[in-house]
Amino acid sequence: MKYVLMFIETEQFAAQLEAMDELEQQAAYAAVAQWFADHAGKITHHTHLAPVHTATTVRLGQGEPVITDGPFVEGKEVVSGFAEVEVADLDEALKIARSWPACPIVEIRPAS
Repeated sequence: MKYVLMFIETEQFAAQLEAMDELEQQAAYAAVAQWFADHAGKITHHTHLAPVHTATTVRLGQGEPVITDGPFVEGKEVVSGFAEVEVADLDEALKIARSWPACPIVEIRPAS
């Protein structure tokens, strides 16, 4: 089965990352790189998204589409990246998600 793991960054997490010194940041990024290496056999695609302020939103369904700069909602949590994994079942996806070393929230959704 395919699942998408969406890595969700909070304002608190972003502030903590920014407050780290260079060596701490390098260690944090190294932990993420190691996570991807550890799960490379299950990850079919992944990417890191540009910062939320770069988003453009198109609202459909009520006359002409409305295009706005910024994310679709104002919030304290934003999706910062994702990985698609090919696993046997949800339990295996959960096992992989539990070991994620960065953003404090991982949303898991089946993909078709």
